[in-house]
Amino acid sequence: MSNRNYISLLAILLVSASVAGVPHLLAQASPPPGFADPDIAVEGPTVNRGQKAPALDMLNMKGGDRPVSLKEVTIEQRLNSQLPLDAEFRDETGKTVPLGSFFGKRPVVLALVYYDCPMLCTQILNGMVRAAKVLTFAPGTEYDIVAISFDARETAKLAAEKKAVYVKRYGHPETANGWHFLTGDVNSIKRVTDAVGFRYVWDVHTAQFAHASAIYVLTPQGRLSKYFYGIDYSPKDMRLGLIEASNNKIGNPVDQIMLFCYHFDPHAAKYTVFALGLLRVAGAATVLTLGGFVFIMLRRESRQKGSRAA
Repeated sequence: MSNRNYISLLAILLVSASVAGVPHLLAQASPPPGFADPDIAVEGPTVNRGQKAPALDMLNMKGGDRPVSLKEVTIEQRLNSQLPLDAEFRDETGKTVPLGSFFGKRPVVLALVYYDCPMLCTQILNGMVRAAKVLTFAPGTEYDIVAISFDARETAKLAAEKKAVYVKRYGHPETANGWHFLTGDVNSIKRVTDAVGFRYVWDVHTAQFAHASAIYVLTPQGRLSKYFYGIDYSPKDMRLGLIEASNNKIGNPVDQIMLFCYHFDPHAAKYTVFALGLLRVAGAATVLTLGGFVFIMLRRESRQKGSRAA
């Protein structure tokens, strides 16, 4: 056999050995992060095991290693639920006060956050301030703002720093007496979160709390009146919610007409047009218009008869 034939045979043997080894190497290779092998048990949630699809993690984006169940992260509406006004908290000066000291005079906008939160809580407070800046109502006059940290480790010093940031962002330092940033112990926090229906969990992978986002409108007596979800809150909805929570003690006649035409949808967490209310307003306007027209015509006819008689 010639040297050329030996070389060709050797090349064929090398290629065959390489191809035969590929499945073995692939079998030994670990799947990429975020993918689940159907034959290998992976701790945590996976998606479409048979298709090796990436396991989605909408909280910390760490793939299939997440052990925390998000089933406990929710906000359950408990309208008309009473807040524990006797629960004690520390205000931003460090003074221990009952929660009820912030109620009794005006409706309250409540935010359940934690001040050291790097993401969602900041967006909740930012959204609340954006809506407040549009309202003609002022904190400390028509309503109060109360933020409560649900992280029992946080201090009054941190609360004071957070308050200073948001009062400055609001742009009216004279309203500072209407802003209250509180901290408390585990028991007081739990009593409030249970009353509101606010459920959250600690995520050991990110060293953060997993929680949903919302703000709440309460009556002066501390009863839950409205839930507004998300991080962007409609100033119109907040205004109408505050008027309703105050039992119509704030606002103007136009607001009363708006409340007559709109009703609050608790599922959508916003005010929607109430068709029956619009029909009533339109009917009342029609009756007034026709009544005025008839009155003017009768008066004109009476004047014409009087002038003829003279």
